[in-house]
Amino acid sequence: MDFGVLVLLGAAGVAAGGVNAVAGGGSLIMLPVLLAFGVPPIQATVTNSVSVTGGYSASVLGTRQDLRGQGPRLRALMPTVLVGAVTGCVLLLHTPPGVYAKLMPLLVLAASLLLAFQERVGRLVGEPHAQPVWLRFVLLFLVGVYGGYFNSVLGVILIAVLSVVVVESLNRVVALKNSLQLVVGVVATTMYTLFGPVYWPAVAVLVPATLLGGFAGARAGRRLPARTLRAVIVAFGVTVAGVLFLRAMS
Repeated sequence: MDFGVLVLLGAAGVAAGGVNAVAGGGSLIMLPVLLAFGVPPIQATVTNSVSVTGGYSASVLGTRQDLRGQGPRLRALMPTVLVGAVTGCVLLLHTPPGVYAKLMPLLVLAASLLLAFQERVGRLVGEPHAQPVWLRFVLLFLVGVYGGYFNSVLGVILIAVLSVVVVESLNRVVALKNSLQLVVGVVATTMYTLFGPVYWPAVAVLVPATLLGGFAGARAGRRLPARTLRAVIVAFGVTVAGVLFLRAMS
């Protein structure tokens, strides 16, 4: 990996970290950059999943005050998400590269649309405690599977699902989301470090870059319109999905 590629990867990591701090969807920046540099789709997904875990840790530290009193709840929800994440990682590692190359445009498009309709997704899932207990845990399991398999815009999905699992203020839901997101990240990092084709030179650049971007994004977030930024990311994601689709069909 030459110096120019390292610089571009670092810039993508900073941008992704900043975007995650303001609007979410930073992986929709990192994944296309990795793919553009010739990293195969599964390796790009694995590398992205490992790279964002440091940012998840920082998010947990930043919202730890809102976790007070939620220890029992977190311990009740963690096993379901953990098992789902392990399942998602295993599924990805056993997906044939050719099949995943065809799936990836759909995954990127789905992630982009979830980000675009974030508020509607929350309303669609339902009101807190409007669903039976078993369905809430099924939803959490599926979120874990998604996080282990693809990860992009995981936070958006988690907030939507947690809105039907708990009755809390948004700040406390976000703190819970950050903790469960970290669980998925730790599982993915462990599984992919042991068994996955992680592209470690990219991880070495992306981890500090996303942390730097997250810090800068958190400071600038009050001055940036999240809705406008989200619209730009969605447009970029849809464009990338189209390019990947054409590449998969060729």
